[in-house]
Amino acid sequence: MRALLGSGGFRGDERRALYNEEMRRHFGDVDRVLFIPYALHDHEAYTTLMSERGLDAGYQIDGIHRHEDPVAAVMEAPAISVGGGNTFRLIADLHRLGLIDAIRQRVVNDDIPYMGVSAGTNVACPTMQTTNDMPITQPSSFSALGLVPFQVNAHYYEGSIWIRHDGEFVEHFGETRDDRIREFHEMNETPVVGLWEAGFIRVQDDEFELIGSPARVFRRGCEPYDVEPGCRLVELS
Repeated sequence: MRALLGSGGFRGDERRALYNEEMRRHFGDVDRVLFIPYALHDHEAYTTLMSERGLDAGYQIDGIHRHEDPVAAVMEAPAISVGGGNTFRLIADLHRLGLIDAIRQRVVNDDIPYMGVSAGTNVACPTMQTTNDMPITQPSSFSALGLVPFQVNAHYYEGSIWIRHDGEFVEHFGETRDDRIREFHEMNETPVVGLWEAGFIRVQDDEFELIGSPARVFRRGCEPYDVEPGCRLVELS
């Protein structure tokens, strides 16, 4: 099973170059990539934007919304990419269209490569419950693809938020990401990886390698610890 899971924040030349390098390394010589844009409202604009922003690594980006039968499109795809946006909207459509089992079958059983960014990474986890997004719609289930045995909190950052007020930066005092993940572990056992912006997790079967940016690993009842790019993520099952 092969997956490439990104946090997001791939803006600027250096980060965009990393994105395209990892995408090319991951998908190899496939002729096209089936892109699932359901996390945003305008599917066609989103699909077109991937190429316009240079986030296609030279591949043909084939929007699933252009296919009459989305399940058939998944079953015929040589590779799958799921974009970011609102995870509630994304998982609702994946369940509504019957794509959860289809994608899992293709990635796990047929070994086609899967790439997710932000919301697309959230839905690669056992559930979507560590998303940062507002619940703008109610999905039939929080259950997701379960391609990896851990949760990811995309766009993770350490510490509190500071905002500009009257020309000075003042602390916001809202809950931190660490607070939110601790709350998750008050009711759930699954480990969580807090993945910084422009970070990737390379997944090859049961091996998980961190690329591009640091991450923080959270386990219930344990102190979180930080992991640097190039390291293996262990003890996450």
